Amino acid sequence: MPGRNPLLMIAAGGTGGHMFPAQALAEHFIARGWRVKLSTDARGARYAGGFPAAVQIEQVASATFARGGALAKLAVPFRILGGVLGATFGMLVDRPAVVVGFGGYPSIPALAAAWILRRPRMIHEQNGVLGRVNQVFARRVDAVACGTWPTTLPAGVEGTHTGNPVRAAVRDRAGAGYIPPGDYPMSLLVIGGSQGARILSEVVPAAVAALPERIRHNLRVSHQARDEDMAQVIATYDAAGIRAEVQPFFSDIPRRLSEAQLVVSRSGASSVADISVVGRPSILIPFAAATADHQTANARGLVEGEAAILIPESALDAASLSAQMAAVLENPTAAERMAANALAQGRPDATERLAEMVLRLAKDTPEEPR
Repeated sequence: MPGRNPLLMIAAGGTGGHMFPAQALAEHFIARGWRVKLSTDARGARYAGGFPAAVQIEQVASATFARGGALAKLAVPFRILGGVLGATFGMLVDRPAVVVGFGGYPSIPALAAAWILRRPRMIHEQNGVLGRVNQVFARRVDAVACGTWPTTLPAGVEGTHTGNPVRAAVRDRAGAGYIPPGDYPMSLLVIGGSQGARILSEVVPAAVAALPERIRHNLRVSHQARDEDMAQVIATYDAAGIRAEVQPFFSDIPRRLSEAQLVVSRSGASSVADISVVGRPSILIPFAAATADHQTANARGLVEGEAAILIPESALDAASLSAQMAAVLENPTAAERMAANALAQGRPDATERLAEMVLRLAKDTPEEPR
């Protein structure tokens, strides 16, 4: 039987950009005594390992037009419809107080079911440009929360700037003391995201190898690379005599971020949020193929706030990247100022801001547990 405590339904797709802020909201409401369900598809469920154990994961039928052949694309609407029917039946059995969508095709069934049943519902957009699914639902929800500001919204739609929620492990290191670069061991963190990691794996090791010896001999690198790129990345670092740890995924990114003197990263919304909440200088390289160039929009706040250096992918090569890295790692005063400026851009209370919006929508549901 469904519990008496209020239920929060979180709907999210299978990428870290959608799942990390969803995880942060789940952690918050589990701590408040709410029940939380995550509605996602089979691919999304594989990214849900960090969610609290108390979160019930419901897999729904979903699909995307971005993958598969012609027949697979023809089947997409029918798969989504099946997911919507399943989600609608589930909500009739166990009525959510609020449904929150974080984007991605797997969020469609729960949001559509909430619209059909007129349940309180909202979306959170992590990027500076609405994703495709959030564009569809922006006019069909009760509230729109924005992680990046300003966010480009459809005419007539108002957004509330909450910031991007970060996981508890990142929030625990908010504002961690920054050690500026100097003549002692230094850390460089390289993170690229699943889609955009290849060019970083091609360019960053060569750029590090081109750094002056006085920097190189102090440097240790943590580089997140795809499985198929790892051998070449490791070989390049080894040939240059650079201490580097190369992995397809670091489970302890918050720790590595807090220890870094410099971060080289794509400007996905979650990466930008983590960098700003911890407060670290960064070189941001927006993913050129990102929809509506939203990664450039994501980077705008840190770049305009003089906390980050932006290099467009079209201008990225080993020489230019090496020069920018050296400019930060040879100038401790500037690096320290960048770290402070990044921290000023951070919103460590983004989860609480988003939770307040959820609670306002849930005001007509049974009283919260005490």
